[in-house]
Amino acid sequence: MSKLVELEKDEYEDFVINHKTKSHFLQSYEWGEFSKEKKNLYPYYLGLIDDNKKIVAATLLLKKSLPLGLCYFYAPRGFVIDFSNQELVLDMTRKIKEFCKQKKAIFFKIDPDIIKNKTNYLGENINSSKEANQIFSYLKSIGYRHLGFTKNFETSQPRYTFRIDLTSDLDTIVSHFSKTTRKRIEKAKKLGVEVSIGCEKDLDTFYQLMTLTENRKDFVSYSKDYYQKQYEIFSKKNMAVLFLGKVNTKKIIKQYNEELKNIDKQLQDIDKSNLSRNAKNKLKDLTSQQEFLEKEIKIYKQAQKEYGDIICLNAHMIIIYGNKAWVLYAGNHNILTESYANYATYFEHIKYCKENNIEIYDQFGTIGDLSKDNPRLGLHEFKKKFGGDYIEFLGEFDYVLKPFFYFVFQKLVPFYRNMILNKSKKELKNEVNRNQ
Repeated sequence: MSKLVELEKDEYEDFVINHKTKSHFLQSYEWGEFSKEKKNLYPYYLGLIDDNKKIVAATLLLKKSLPLGLCYFYAPRGFVIDFSNQELVLDMTRKIKEFCKQKKAIFFKIDPDIIKNKTNYLGENINSSKEANQIFSYLKSIGYRHLGFTKNFETSQPRYTFRIDLTSDLDTIVSHFSKTTRKRIEKAKKLGVEVSIGCEKDLDTFYQLMTLTENRKDFVSYSKDYYQKQYEIFSKKNMAVLFLGKVNTKKIIKQYNEELKNIDKQLQDIDKSNLSRNAKNKLKDLTSQQEFLEKEIKIYKQAQKEYGDIICLNAHMIIIYGNKAWVLYAGNHNILTESYANYATYFEHIKYCKENNIEIYDQFGTIGDLSKDNPRLGLHEFKKKFGGDYIEFLGEFDYVLKPFFYFVFQKLVPFYRNMILNKSKKELKNEVNRNQ
């Protein structure tokens, strides 16, 4: 007879990080400890042990305490289990149900990264949804309540993402980038954009860029202390890597001035008294380049005056766990965007992951609603340019244990979240104003 037990750190991590299909940083021991520190959630590291005393499934189960001694549980991207093994899934579900009932839980939630649909960079469907549909039907048949095929960011974790397969060679990976993306990366290189790996002292810069990004895109994220604690916990095991994209305004201005001087010389050499068609076209082209460079020099001089010679435009944090990496946060300045430092920064984390034998690079979230009026469409189109597979997951499932309290919970939570969101937006606006 199998039994559900609390696992020690080493045995839990050994099973989860080495699981062939369901290893995920949101099921890591570190995520549990971080959730305890900063999310007011209590972690349980549980394993299903078979008759041979072997771990056959595991999960991080996060407890959220509620009034009246009640609570609910969440297994982020869990369980770590072979979901195609129905007997095993049923056994795990029953054991988790018993565990949660003992804790007076209203429900427990899972949102496994089971792929419902996958299309490649050409828009071709490359994933059969047959197995996912079978898992979906089975989960519902044993008592799980599906929360719908949401299209935006309504769920605890993104239901859509882009993933890049890093097992191909780098040239093949880059060939899947859009033509525009490749050109922009080349321009960033030409301008001398420098991407480096940061450390704890760079978290101030990272946070400033995150607040600017959040204010610009009208979403609310986290406090500075939240990011610091997350980096502290994950970097201890080299799981968090901070990338900084910088420009040197002094060098760029010098470079543009040299280009401008060369164009001025070419313009002087053109005999304007008797222009052929080719000469006219050349004159037009050179004049256009001259105007562009003069405009860019003016922009960079203004940025230099306000921010100095070296400006950090991008600060991105990626999380590495097992054979996968996730772009968890991307803070970007709203100036000098035509340096394309953001593109160069993304390219550098892709190369870094490739060089460190990461097999899957996940951009951690996009949308399913691709209508033109969706304010998140720009984010989607940007991530799409890097040629990853467009992934749709099955979504969230709740297993209800106390129907009445679950009904009340479902009604009150949206109201509470909106109240917290409005408060956070006000605090964010004040923080942005302080950083400017």
